[in-house]
Amino acid sequence: MKMLRRAVDPRVQADPKRLPPGQVLTEKWPVLHYGRVPTYELDKWRLRVFGEVERELSLSYRDLLELPAQEVLCDIHCVTTWSRFDNRFFGVPLAHVAELAGARPEAEFVEFHCYAGFTTSVPVEFALAQDALLTYQHDGQPLAPEHGYPVRALLPRKYFWKSAKWVEGIEFRSRDELGFWERNGYNNSADPWREERYW
Repeated sequence: MKMLRRAVDPRVQADPKRLPPGQVLTEKWPVLHYGRVPTYELDKWRLRVFGEVERELSLSYRDLLELPAQEVLCDIHCVTTWSRFDNRFFGVPLAHVAELAGARPEAEFVEFHCYAGFTTSVPVEFALAQDALLTYQHDGQPLAPEHGYPVRALLPRKYFWKSAKWVEGIEFRSRDELGFWERNGYNNSADPWREERYW
């Protein structure tokens, strides 16, 4: 009996270390979230930036679009074991938002506040990395509602739940606080290369 072999993606073949352990490559972008997809009126949407900052901000969607933006080409990795290569995200670097607000030296963590009270956080060095964005476009199109429209975080060095959807607030904090998924069993560090999936 002939055994069928699954074709290996040439990108993985060329660089086997590109796919983190335990992950399976997909061309699709699976939709995973808790609760319903929200509907936003853009003229009423605001992004609040607060906490350990010199200047609290309240940015409209138009304000956000007028800020300096950049494209990030990256791979994304979900804790549920799928990975998707070569995503093009476009948005405002989180480092620029931190600069606008005057993040204080004691701000060691960044917590994202999202629709329906969802939160997640990362150490500030991940939020200020070159590939960390407040993104509003994916592959040249506005984010779909199920993928976080109008704005989501992008933190590609972490499992993708840390790239929170439907961001409404960014809080700079001196101390960390566990978010929704972290309180429900997910590993707060969320490093895909170490398979830090669960506590």
